[in-house]
Amino acid sequence: MAHRMIDYLQAEFEKSRRLIEAMAADKAMHRQVLDVVRRAVTALQRGNKLLFAGNGGSAADAQHWAAELVSRFNYDRAGLPGIALTTDTSALTAIGNDYGYERVFARQLEALGRNGDVLFAMSTSGNSGNILFAIDAAHASGIDVIGFTGRSGGAMANRCSVCLRMPSDETPKIQEGHEILGHLICGMIEREMFPRDRD
Repeated sequence: MAHRMIDYLQAEFEKSRRLIEAMAADKAMHRQVLDVVRRAVTALQRGNKLLFAGNGGSAADAQHWAAELVSRFNYDRAGLPGIALTTDTSALTAIGNDYGYERVFARQLEALGRNGDVLFAMSTSGNSGNILFAIDAAHASGIDVIGFTGRSGGAMANRCSVCLRMPSDETPKIQEGHEILGHLICGMIEREMFPRDRD
């Protein structure tokens, strides 16, 4: 058993290493990240907010990234308006019951979203129904959409202003890539919104 577990551990570390190296070498992805930060900072400077949605592990990312902005990331500063659409169990269950699970994020966007906001939409497949409905609702309200997907991009590929596609087809590795970029983006937003002399 020990040998099998060691082999598995080493294989997973190797896949993670290759993922990070591929992302670090992808200049087109770097330009996309800078574009995402520009869009988010522009929205925040106008008094708009950032909204986050995803399923399963991506729901945890939505909550994580919103919290990094509302609280702090690397240093103390004023809070930034970030809302995870995954956290209100009463809204999620009511909307799921009344309108269907595919509408759980779209309905919240219709209620809470405003023209000029930015939606961060996460789906490892790029085909999650509730995320696609959310993208449609965002477009209808003048909300910019940033997508996080796997390699293919799925149905989201051409429906987002920027679609960040991880160089993997494995859900856990796609999620690892999302987390790396999410942290980078939160850190860059913080630095742009609240620059410090020593940065």
